[in-house]
Amino acid sequence: MKYVIVVGDGMADYPIPELANRTPLQVAYKPNMDAIAAQGQSGLLRTIPEDLNPGSDTAILSVLGYDPRRFLTGRGSLEAASRGIQLKENDAAFRCNLITEKDGILADYSAGHITSSESAKLIESLKKTCEKPNEIEFFSGLDYRHFLILRHFPNSHLIECTPPHDAVGADISTILPRAKSEEVEKTVTLLKETIHKSKQVLESHPVNIARQKSGRRPGNMIWPWGGGKKPSMPSFKEKYGLKAAVISAVDLVKGIGIYAGMKVINVPGATGLYDTNYEGKAESALKALEDNDMVFVHVEAPDEAGHDRDFMQKVKTIEDLDKRLLGRILKGLKEPYSIAILPDHPTPIRVGTHTRDPVPFAIQSPFLESDGVEKFDEFSARNGAFGLVEQESLVSLLLSSAQAASNRKHQTKLN
Repeated sequence: MKYVIVVGDGMADYPIPELANRTPLQVAYKPNMDAIAAQGQSGLLRTIPEDLNPGSDTAILSVLGYDPRRFLTGRGSLEAASRGIQLKENDAAFRCNLITEKDGILADYSAGHITSSESAKLIESLKKTCEKPNEIEFFSGLDYRHFLILRHFPNSHLIECTPPHDAVGADISTILPRAKSEEVEKTVTLLKETIHKSKQVLESHPVNIARQKSGRRPGNMIWPWGGGKKPSMPSFKEKYGLKAAVISAVDLVKGIGIYAGMKVINVPGATGLYDTNYEGKAESALKALEDNDMVFVHVEAPDEAGHDRDFMQKVKTIEDLDKRLLGRILKGLKEPYSIAILPDHPTPIRVGTHTRDPVPFAIQSPFLESDGVEKFDEFSARNGAFGLVEQESLVSLLLSSAQAASNRKHQTKLN
């Protein structure tokens, strides 16, 4: 038996007036997602505990069965692992966005989706001008997503940072890092100074001058957030007895895979944006199943459309995921398999950021009879046989369906 989980990041949404009060999942042509729902069973999965922020770090850990209250030390440290950034016990890693600041306002959390080649030059300029290299280090990442490391600083949990995608349009001065305790005031001051000085370095950089001349937004300021120390967690194999692989363009998901002992598969052309290599991810997933029991495939594009508040782009990303990735996987699977499709969290067009609402999911397995749900979307899933799943991971549901069938088969033989 092989297992596949496909996550369309942020796919879930609220009804949109421009779509006749339907969600992108209801509007999109997605025959493969609908087939999984029609041939299997559906439900709603609560991936965000009430007391935690609705980030992808929280949600992905939950889906895989790792309690985020226990294992989530900070998003930055998870992502840093994907880039091979070495963290010592007392180091703190922050996600460091390149943002667009305009007239004191956070105008764009992604600097107009700046490219990796452009942003690498900007990060390099920050490295050269950093006044305290023994305390702060910069590392390049993907597109607008980079890293700021505070060395010898074990108290990152005492610094409150605002995720930039939650603060578009906000006055920069009102959302700067804040200290939860006096013992980190000095470090918070250092972070604030570093943010302001970054604009002095980046504003006149040739990369940004060229972007502005061509009508694109500049990456003229850094924004650290999601700070945390190196986590420790049991391997996926230890938890479930399965050898697993992960496919994603996003450092966060790959970093979780690394700490979980999963095989991380890098796909050429996987960008984390609308132009990602859907076909390459599908082929890599099928290849991964040759020597792994399970593959976890993550697609970031719907989440980006949600943050951009572009409902037509979100519909398109769902259709691309369905046709170009999911359809290829279903066609290529040869042996018995169980497959699940779901978002990790909603990213509704209306709010432009993540919410904690339960997400729809569907599982197709040889051991599950259809529950009568014919479509995959937020409202159809409410009628699914699984109901609302509160504290159980999707992996557990996949395995339990197979185990239950095995038990039934064994009991029949005994009788």
